[in-house]
Amino acid sequence: MMAIGRTHWAIPEGFIPSESLPGAGRSLLSHEAACILNAGDVDAHIAITIYFVDHVPVGPYRVVVPAQRTLRLRFNELDDPEPVPRDTDYASLIVSDVPIVVQHTRLDSRQAQFALLSTMAFAG
Repeated sequence: MMAIGRTHWAIPEGFIPSESLPGAGRSLLSHEAACILNAGDVDAHIAITIYFVDHVPVGPYRVVVPAQRTLRLRFNELDDPEPVPRDTDYASLIVSDVPIVVQHTRLDSRQAQFALLSTMAFAG
């Protein structure tokens, strides 16, 4: 299958609330996610760098998306080299060795009327 997408993606807006609805469980836990599609025939080796307003970037966080697979990667589950901080503005740069497609999603469940946002990342 022909690979689609790009190798460089940016999500200029990120924020993980430290709070969620009491007893929300994983499905309704406040989070940020990158939904990554690798439609190609080889595994995608991905490096993610997190940028902040007031200190140096952190990364790379490394993940692999197998060939012809998808991954919903929650930023609040990234912990190596360090956890992505909560209640902090950040941006992310996603670099892959093969073309991929990236969509950004946020679930904010701090209130009973939770908010869900989803948009395509910027492909460079």
